[in-house]
Amino acid sequence: MPEEIQAKAPAAADAPATTPAPAAPSPAPRTGRPSGGPGGRGKFFRRKKVCKFCTDKIDAVSYRDVKLLQQFVAERGKIMPRRLTGVCTTHQRRLTRAIKQARNIALLPFATRY
Repeated sequence: MPEEIQAKAPAAADAPATTPAPAAPSPAPRTGRPSGGPGGRGKFFRRKKVCKFCTDKIDAVSYRDVKLLQQFVAERGKIMPRRLTGVCTTHQRRLTRAIKQARNIALLPFATRY
């Protein structure tokens, strides 16, 4: 029996060293857009903005309606662009003209004090 133990011990010591596993392939380069596949952040979806004036059927944008005009002016006094507000082109032009008229007769401020 002691001979069997001695015979097993050298066999375990002579075992070949394990080789490292091959490196995993590098991930695909980022393109800047989120992927819709597994592990991605999902598809980016933004709801299409609809013109407030078209949906409420407001034809004339009045310079006297300060409450309405203030929704389209940033807190620093700048007119908000179409891409942020979702207003259509024709109503954006009328809105801009009304905001400028309201500024000239001091219904809206040109800029805020800071």
